[in-house]
Amino acid sequence: MVDDANPPERPRAEPEIIPPDRTGGRGWDSPWRANQGFYGNGPNGAWGAQRIFVLRPGPLGFIAIMLVLGLIVAAIVLALIGTLLIWIPALALCVAIAAVYRFLRR
Repeated sequence: MVDDANPPERPRAEPEIIPPDRTGGRGWDSPWRANQGFYGNGPNGAWGAQRIFVLRPGPLGFIAIMLVLGLIVAAIVLALIGTLLIWIPALALCVAIAAVYRFLRR
């Protein structure tokens, strides 16, 4: 291992760890946040940040998700089949034109 001539600089101060029950007046509902531009009061006193709860889907939610995915897959399959069905007459038309061209060439 190579000796490093410039060792990493040590932190000048230790980080302050604030326990969860002692916010020091800096919680989401404190007046200290009201002076911050991004976190200002909105309509009805709502703050700039909101909580979003994400839960595991239950049986009904799972069935709904599977139905939506099934509909998406069915739409894609129908689009692919439709594309194939459009190309069948186009290919038949090309074969018919080639046959007529060969017949007229003789």
